[in-house]
This record gives sequence, structure tokens and C-alpha cells, in this order.
Amino acid sequence: MPVSTADPTPKKSPDLEVKDAQLIFNSVWEALEAEHGREKMRFPKELILLGGAPGSGKGTNTAYICKVRDISAEPIVVSSLLDTPEMKALKAEGHMVGDREVVDILFRRLLEPTYREGAVLDGFPRTNVQVECIKRLYDKMVSLRREFENTPLKVHFKQPIYHIMVLFVDEAESIARQLKRGREVIAHNEEVKRTGRGELLEERPTDTNEELARNRYRTFKEHTYDALLSLKQIFHYHFINAQLPLKAVQDNILQELEYQSSLELDPRTYDVLRVLP
Repeated sequence: MPVSTADPTPKKSPDLEVKDAQLIFNSVWEALEAEHGREKMRFPKELILLGGAPGSGKGTNTAYICKVRDISAEPIVVSSLLDTPEMKALKAEGHMVGDREVVDILFRRLLEPTYREGAVLDGFPRTNVQVECIKRLYDKMVSLRREFENTPLKVHFKQPIYHIMVLFVDEAESIARQLKRGREVIAHNEEVKRTGRGELLEERPTDTNEELARNRYRTFKEHTYDALLSLKQIFHYHFINAQLPLKAVQDNILQELEYQSSLELDPRTYDVLRVLP
């Protein structure tokens, strides 16, 4: 009797993913609205969604991006929000945690007053479901602005501005940078232990094992990169070659953001035009 070689793992269709996103978003949104009240659903007027290959320099360039866009709030590093033991175990193997958990904890953080003027999200979105949720958040923000535009609360519901920024390096460069970072962390921690001075840094398995580093890059290419690219037709999109020297990378970031700033509509113009089909 022949044995089937087909993969028994069920695959989700795009339609199912969209429905999952709708269910996840509605569940999170309804819980937050019940907790805070509709008039308190005040999200940042500007969101910079920063994605990039492992080792592409997101952490290195985040402060510079905040400076260019005049964002004073600390960047939100999504991986740092997901610090339960179960989520840490998944991340240690180069995998990602569930979409609902990510969306819930992130939206709660974005409602904090410190992020009202703007926020940089390091590592979001990473999946198609998260992409759909961020689209729905944008639509909700536009809807709330329209709802409160003739009330004293209008000032709290700003015209939303989204930027997608992708820092890209190829697989070989990514793996080399991850392993280099791992060696540097180990050397640093050994010095801390020897001298008793300084703070121990996290030693990530993906930074010391080439296969795990390669798997992390593949996860980025097969899931995160396509997810971010799908937003290109909707929001400001910036693709940055991060294999260049740091000065050249930051010059490109500045040029991209300055160009897009010149295209942004004044809020009054936006309000006039948004009613058009």
C-alpha cells in the first residue's frame, strides 16, 4: 500500500488568515474599549513600524530614527514585551509567539500617554495577521477622528501617519553579524564575571548557533519581509540597504524620511480630502 508523502500539517488559506485577524483585532479592541472607554482610545498620531533582518541594525538605528522624526518616547521593542517563560522559550528557538498575545500587549502599551505624539515599533508587524491588525487599527483611528471632529475631544484624535521602514541585509551578512554579536556578548559577560563590574547581557542561543541564526533569518524572509512588503501600497514605505557603513545607512534613512515628510498633508487638507472616494 503506497504511503502518502504529503505534508499532514493543515495550511491556512489567506481568507482564513484575514478572518483570524478580524477576530483577533475585534476581541482585543472590544476588551480595551470596555476597559478604557471609547473616548480614551487615543493611539499615537505617528507610528514607525521598523522591521529588518536579524543583525540589520534596528537597535543601532532606532534612536536616530526617533531623532529625525522628533519622537521623544522610548522605542517599543516588541520582543522585550514578550517576556513570559513560554514566550522566551519560543524566541530562544527562533520562533514567534501567537498573534493575539502580541497584538494585545502592544495595543495596551500604545495607549499609554507617553506615546501620544509618536512611537517607533521595533519588530512589528511580523505576520500577515499582524499586518491586517495594524490596517484595522489605522481604520479605527480615522473613524474615531471623524467621530470626534466636532467635539472638544477632537484634539486627542489626530490624523494618523504610518511609516514602514525595512532594514535589509542578505543571509550571509545576517548570520555573520548575529554570531559576531554572540561572541561580543560572551566576552563582555566573562569580563563582568571576572571583575564584578558592569551588567550581564542576555546570551541568545540564536547568536551562538549558526543553524539557529540561519533559521531566524529564514523566518524573517518567509514571514516578516512579505508581511511588511504588503503594506507598501497603503503607507509610506522605506527600504534601507543596511549592509552599507553606518553613516551611509543613516544618511539614507534621513533622505527617505525627509522626502516622505514633504508629501504629508496638512491635517486641514487631509480632513477636506478624506471624504473623497
